[in-house]
Amino acid sequence: MIVPFEIPFDQDMTDDLRRRLASVRWNDAVTTDWSQGTQSSFLAALMGHWRDHYDWRDHSAVLNRLPHRRATIDGYGVHALHFRGQGARPIPLLLMNGWPSSFVEYQRLVPLLTAGDPSFDIVIPTHPGFGYSDKPSRPYQIEPAELYPKLMTALGYDRFFVAGTDVGSGVATRIALLHPDRVLALHVSAVAPKPDRAGDRPATEAQADYARRAAIWSKDEGGYQAIQSSKPQTLSYGLADSPVGLASWIVEKFHGWTDCGGDLLSVWPMETLIDNLMIYWATNTIGSSVRYYYDGTRLRPPLRADDFVRAPTAVAMWPQDLALAPRELAERLYNVRRYTIMPKGGHFPAWEAPDLYADDLRCHAIDSIA
Repeated sequence: MIVPFEIPFDQDMTDDLRRRLASVRWNDAVTTDWSQGTQSSFLAALMGHWRDHYDWRDHSAVLNRLPHRRATIDGYGVHALHFRGQGARPIPLLLMNGWPSSFVEYQRLVPLLTAGDPSFDIVIPTHPGFGYSDKPSRPYQIEPAELYPKLMTALGYDRFFVAGTDVGSGVATRIALLHPDRVLALHVSAVAPKPDRAGDRPATEAQADYARRAAIWSKDEGGYQAIQSSKPQTLSYGLADSPVGLASWIVEKFHGWTDCGGDLLSVWPMETLIDNLMIYWATNTIGSSVRYYYDGTRLRPPLRADDFVRAPTAVAMWPQDLALAPRELAERLYNVRRYTIMPKGGHFPAWEAPDLYADDLRCHAIDSIA
């Protein structure tokens, strides 16, 4: 069953949030930059804006202009946005974000894809445990790669184009592996890891360089991933209780992973950053969202050495994203038809570089589908 959905406004939650924002117990800081994590002056300005100027009633009303839906699939409730493309035969597109993002990221991209030729019918699901989808009640209760094809069936789509970034790239990859008869084409911005196959050629210098860069990234930037995939419950209590803790944990990623030259507000308006925070705060899903990493690394069956995505695949590498995988590494898992290192953009390309993202999606669709 699929029904229209509206983001609820909860006055008690809003009043409680305002009280918490007014009584922050600040931590000391021995640096004035982002070298040890979230910059204290930026976070103080963000908290002040959230407390004194941001109005969730107004912002939720704006977000409610989007085509929200809630579907119940095998007893599980999933939230999604469903946009209709212009023209006679829009291409169905299942489009998935990563962490710590939300559907807020797609507001610049969607209009570019629902217009143009070809246009797209776009379905943007909210991952289990994120935002307005249900929270799993037990470890690894829901596999998105099985859930989302059922959602597409319920919406009337038999075959569809799949695209994603970060976590969404991983889900898109598994959908293409599990449902090859339904995936028209695949577009990813991260290359899923898998074991080498017997007879694979030795790593090239580009692959060896990628491994070195990935190790450096893991040491310098991967602390969040280590704790979210090992002890998410410990982390979650503090983030669920403290808006400044939640903001510090999430906004530091937006600063580090956005192609912004160190000036986050040159790309992300303060109010849009808070919109994204509110999706997690209002639904109290920061804990269930970070548990996704535990499920994904410890409970989900890993890819196998002989796995191979046969759907035509486009790989888009964004220069300010995490470690950028070389084409030959992608070709071990994917039927790569298009590989592009973009001139700009980072972890959130739908917001940062929507023109480039839309053009790459559309070109791949034209080459593979139309």
